[in-house]
Amino acid sequence: MRLIALFAMALCLAVLTSTASANHPMTSSIEDRYQPKPYITLKHPAWSKNAVLYQINTRQFTREGTFRAAERELPRLKTLGVDILWLMPVHPIGEKHRKGTLGSPYSVRDYYGVNPEFGTLDDLKHFIDAAHAQGMYVILDWVANHTAWDNPLVEKHPAWYARDWKGDFHPTPWWDWSDIINLDYSQPGLRKYMTEAMAYWVREVGIDGYRCDVAGFVPVDFWDNLRIELDAIKPVFMLAEWESRDLHAKAFDATYAWSWNSAMHEIAMGRADVNRLYTFYSWNEAFFPRGAMRMNFVSNHDKNSWEGTEFEQFGEGLHAAMVLSFVADGIPMIYNGQEAGNPRRLQFFEKDPIAWRTHPNGALYADLIALKKKTSALWNGEWGAMMVHVPNDRLAQVLSFVRQDANGKVFAVFNLSPASQQVRFEQTLFHDVYTEHFSRKTATLGASTVLELKPWEYRVFVR
Repeated sequence: MRLIALFAMALCLAVLTSTASANHPMTSSIEDRYQPKPYITLKHPAWSKNAVLYQINTRQFTREGTFRAAERELPRLKTLGVDILWLMPVHPIGEKHRKGTLGSPYSVRDYYGVNPEFGTLDDLKHFIDAAHAQGMYVILDWVANHTAWDNPLVEKHPAWYARDWKGDFHPTPWWDWSDIINLDYSQPGLRKYMTEAMAYWVREVGIDGYRCDVAGFVPVDFWDNLRIELDAIKPVFMLAEWESRDLHAKAFDATYAWSWNSAMHEIAMGRADVNRLYTFYSWNEAFFPRGAMRMNFVSNHDKNSWEGTEFEQFGEGLHAAMVLSFVADGIPMIYNGQEAGNPRRLQFFEKDPIAWRTHPNGALYADLIALKKKTSALWNGEWGAMMVHVPNDRLAQVLSFVRQDANGKVFAVFNLSPASQQVRFEQTLFHDVYTEHFSRKTATLGASTVLELKPWEYRVFVR
């Protein structure tokens, strides 16, 4: 009887314990709800860890404006040090409502075709194979949001297109994009078609990913599924022309740092001070997940053609902007011609080749790329070190920060003003013995350090 009584008591305790657990969620399975989970679930390709992007406007890149001519430039790009070549759209261009003589590459008439202006599909494959042989990767500019008016899909699948209030096809609202009409991603057939088309270029042509035009105009869940299907073929790199945290979770390795570019432009033009960059970097660190790559750039095809050259955009602050785009958090991008100090706005709808020349900006870019490659603290995304602000007594004029990992340390100081600055620093994070990268001089920095900086001058100390 005693054994029976003890058994009954044990059973009762077990029931009570079970009830208590249900009323007070303390089990490990319930505790899991409170465990942080990584926001980014995609896996960046290993070759993107310290990569530098280079944008090629095929029409203007060479005098011929062809893939074969561009291929001859690959050894030069290899010497420059860039890794990921971004080809602007390669597809045939629509003729209906065409802008200018040659039209916009972003008015796509055939997602499976190649613009004869640039060459043949075999020419493109040859370019990609040659780039791979040089240890570089190639991503294609893809226009998923809209097509040309005379794309065959208009006749074959009219239901795949968005309609305006009158029931007609229409361009993207509010913009002067009259040569294109919008697609409707509520249509499953369209999603399947677009995914299969993008998979074709990876599987059959050998491209290594995409730069996706106005990516935020296309539903995120389309991109999420696309990335799964592309990665099933091979690891790809995806760049979104957009600024959004959500795009990083499952779809895109990198997004545009438009806000960084705007902040630097406003500072260079004297319309803002360094507080604009504090706002950007605070937002970037707090809002975007660790491991998200933000693309830093001082020019691209949009900026150059419509808003001005990098010289117009940044004036005396250009070199500071170039250097910051490499040593600050983010993946840097160079637009073709920047290394030649291209002084012109390239026409967008016409043939207007770059006048190539040797220029100091090319040497600066090559130096910055080499610095990034050998300094792991400056690598991209999860591979690089976070920026840590080093306060100073000229906060409105001088930006200073440290990036440090187990392999080394970088202390960067930028006078982002048109006046000379004498600057002192607070805290101790920057204290160390360095080599200043550009002067190659040894520097011991500590509590008594005072730096004299000329207008727009920068120092990058490396340990």
